[in-house]
Amino acid sequence: MEHFVSGMSGGTVSTLILHPLDLIKLRFAVHDGLDSSVHRPKYRGIIHAFFRIRQEEGLRVLYRGVSASMIGNSSSWGLYFFFYNAFKSQLQSGNVDHQLSTKAHIACASMTGCLTLAMTNPIWVVKTRLCLKDNSALPNHMRYHHFRDGIYKLVKYEGISGMYKGFIPGLIGVSHGVVQFVTYDEMKKYYCNFNGVPISSKLGTVHYLTMAALSKFVAVTTTYPYQVVRARLQDQHGQYSGIMDIIIKISRYEGVVGFYKGLLPSIIKVTPATCITFVVYEHLSKFLSGLRTQQ
Repeated sequence: MEHFVSGMSGGTVSTLILHPLDLIKLRFAVHDGLDSSVHRPKYRGIIHAFFRIRQEEGLRVLYRGVSASMIGNSSSWGLYFFFYNAFKSQLQSGNVDHQLSTKAHIACASMTGCLTLAMTNPIWVVKTRLCLKDNSALPNHMRYHHFRDGIYKLVKYEGISGMYKGFIPGLIGVSHGVVQFVTYDEMKKYYCNFNGVPISSKLGTVHYLTMAALSKFVAVTTTYPYQVVRARLQDQHGQYSGIMDIIIKISRYEGVVGFYKGLLPSIIKVTPATCITFVVYEHLSKFLSGLRTQQ
């Protein structure tokens, strides 16, 4: 539970600080330039998007969907750290200083990603729809006013199929978490071995920041296209028949660049978000573990 609480805390703090960039990233990701029936503003870049949203919709809109994002991020990080460390603990047989192999880290991260996604996918569907503009043209049962309203309408009118839209590309996206956590743990293991200290040793904030930033950057740049596909599947205005239809149309009409729409705001947002999350997690988990030891 220390890992769960620490992961949730880190996810909550990072979301509150950086949600506006997540909203902008989503708007970049779903804009394919093909559907003329839906009016969506075209943004030339992050700064242009920020000022246009402020001018046309107001600053409050930058935090549209923040409740869903906060619930999604905090629960995802909490569950991810909980399951990941539970699997690692099983393989370590309770010895926190026992170093696992790269294959073991990959196995733990893969199982953790699948479990976490299965439990949180409906939250991400609602969050994606809340962050997008122009829902006034939709019928009332598809128009979400806030998170609870979105969950209620999603379950009532779309059922299981609606709750798990984007789940398949999400499973592909499990590779994102695998790359991130394996890279993070391997860097941590290398650093501890190089300095001759136990793997469970508490490191400095700068070390956590550096490892978190590098691992997230590697994960984002190698797995980003699935996020574009997933966002377009979850978009209520989307005119796609499935994953392959999205991939074919992006390839045909937008080229390789289309698979990386919103990458820059994503990197700018998720890299510091991950740094905040991991630093809060590492320090809080050590603190809670120390309290438990003293009792």
